[in-house]
Amino acid sequence: MKKCMCLAVFFLMTFSAFGEYEEETLFQGEITHGGFGGPVVKFTQIRDELGVLVGGRGGWIINHTLSLGGGAYGLANEIAGPDTLPYIKPLLNLGYGGFEIEYLWHSGRLVHSTFSLLIGGGGVGYYEGNDQRDYDRDDHWENWDSFFITEPSFQIELNVTAFLRMDVGASYRFVSGVESYDLTDSDIGGPSLNVTFKFGRF
Repeated sequence: MKKCMCLAVFFLMTFSAFGEYEEETLFQGEITHGGFGGPVVKFTQIRDELGVLVGGRGGWIINHTLSLGGGAYGLANEIAGPDTLPYIKPLLNLGYGGFEIEYLWHSGRLVHSTFSLLIGGGGVGYYEGNDQRDYDRDDHWENWDSFFITEPSFQIELNVTAFLRMDVGASYRFVSGVESYDLTDSDIGGPSLNVTFKFGRF
């Protein structure tokens, strides 16, 4: 009889322990959703000259913490290439984009920080114009080369309004695959200072 009672108590304690078990998951409780999009300006050095990259990024925000999306950027100012022909001034063309993932620390606070990572690809080359920069008539695309890029970045983010946030931060472009046309990976890769405006539901 005592053995039966001991077994009964054992099984009750075991089932009680299983009843108190709670599974842990990446996202606990109710999952919230949001999204954003907005322009980005990056100040960097390309071929030992000041480069201004302009583009945009957007993403789907999960639980005010994780953002999944993408971004694309292109060179906005003129950077000269090698002088190879008379009356021709080759100008650099650069663009890249890809998938972006971003983590936001305490995004409800007025000022907080974020970390993001872009993984993607791009292309670089030259287009040519005459001395008068009559691009509508004379330039054409030449010497296009593709590359792979990873770009981690860190931002300080300010909650301006309920639907607008402003980021100021820095990133570094790790580039591989540029092997021709008087260009190398180091000409395209490097650090940049970034300003971002995010519009959306956070």
